[in-house]
Amino acid sequence: MPVATFKGEIILVDSDEKVVEAVRLLKENRFLGFDTESKPEFRRGKQNKISLIQLSAPDFCCLFQLGSIKNLQPVLDLLSDENILKIGLAVKDDFHSMKQFLFYPRGFVDIQDVAKKVGIEDMSLQKIYAIVFGEKIQKKQRLSDWSAKILSPAQQHYAALDAWSCLRIYFELKKLAEKC
Repeated sequence: MPVATFKGEIILVDSDEKVVEAVRLLKENRFLGFDTESKPEFRRGKQNKISLIQLSAPDFCCLFQLGSIKNLQPVLDLLSDENILKIGLAVKDDFHSMKQFLFYPRGFVDIQDVAKKVGIEDMSLQKIYAIVFGEKIQKKQRLSDWSAKILSPAQQHYAALDAWSCLRIYFELKKLAEKC
């Protein structure tokens, strides 16, 4: 199976000034792919705080490095904007991980719910993407250190692909649902 790739621009957002510009660009879109990453924890019952929020438009993805940002409010306001649809996978898990932030998530769609409506029973991003597009999403970077000050090109691509693929799957599943 061919490997899925994100061919858009990856925008690293690692300062308050870059947050403002990234959110401005993102707000020009009515639909955004959404995901988060945390430093992996290998002890039972322990979970690290979110290190990265990914928001993707069709042709670019913003990677918000939370360890370098002091004012996250513009991002939280975007995540609370019900007029911009944010599409992710297992978004309730992300919300639970984001409980340290004071915001009310609105305008979210979970592609697992949409996949069920068109008869897809496998609920992982990898499996849904493979079923819909016949391509494989590689997960090698999933357990890397997302709290690192500098993300490797492989981490950046993985993070952008995860958010963007949610958006891509959503549009394709909506087409399939309309045919049913």
